[in-house]
Amino acid sequence: MANRIFPTTRLRRSRSKSFLRDLVAENKLSSDDLIQPLFIADQKESQIDIPSMPGIYRHNLDSLYAETEELLKLGIKAIAIFPAIHPDKKNPEASHAFDQTNIVCNALQGIKQRFPEIISIADVALDPYTDHGHDGLLIDGKINNDETLKLLAQQALILSEAGADIIAPSDMMDGRVKAIRDSLESNNFVDTIILSYAAKYASSFYGPFRDAVGSAENLGNSSKKTYQMNFSNIDEALHEVEMDINEGADIVMIKPGTAYLDVVHAIKSKFQLPTFVYQVSGEYSMLALSIEKGWLDKNVMLESLMCCKRAGADAILTYAAKQIASELNT
Repeated sequence: MANRIFPTTRLRRSRSKSFLRDLVAENKLSSDDLIQPLFIADQKESQIDIPSMPGIYRHNLDSLYAETEELLKLGIKAIAIFPAIHPDKKNPEASHAFDQTNIVCNALQGIKQRFPEIISIADVALDPYTDHGHDGLLIDGKINNDETLKLLAQQALILSEAGADIIAPSDMMDGRVKAIRDSLESNNFVDTIILSYAAKYASSFYGPFRDAVGSAENLGNSSKKTYQMNFSNIDEALHEVEMDINEGADIVMIKPGTAYLDVVHAIKSKFQLPTFVYQVSGEYSMLALSIEKGWLDKNVMLESLMCCKRAGADAILTYAAKQIASELNT
């Protein structure tokens, strides 16, 4: 008998054919895992390119409905809506956020009427509507946490009345989940889900998003570091998530995503609660531009999303949702 160089177990056996690799794959990605963020604006043009986000557009309502129909055909069942508000409608109090005829409310109503099977996620934050670009009220030069909570609770209720299935507070004010939950419960929206941006970091990966919603110019050199998390910290993220769960969050989210997979894994492992990840605009654009230039293979996008699943994400908000769903269906 020839001497055996290798042990009896050869891990390459199960990698030898594509169907074997699929058969023993520890994690799977499907269109059920993907949520498509969509930008909307009150505009004549059906679509307007966002230069810093390849393949992504600002939609008017007709274009939004057409895009939603395409997403449904690909098996994507959830969308997250973000508005680009005209500068003339912005002010320090974010008053346009509470106009029940604003573009977001109209979009939610239209989606519910046309596509009742779609899950609509509405962002709760003031920054698209403020002329200073911050997520809260500025009083004496500082973000006033408690006064902002009153407005967030009001905004969440208006969005629920318009048809949002999921309310997603992204502002990072302390106590906002409880304020929103109390408002929803007292107005008979007991089944409305709260998806909390529980661990949202003060990240430089948000740049293209701020271009898309038109808040970059308003924010200028101002920082959100007094309310968004320090990217050095992970124990603080666990604390934030625990607080939000205790206040009534149904789902928690980590933002950014790909660069924060250690945070995702720690949160999912500890709390075993539905945990979402947001592959944010900067993460998406880096990969999309590299693919467009031929610097990286197009499969890098799928790989990045699988990494989110492997870390523990139950669902992923990604601007590549439509593209990846199309690839998965072929």
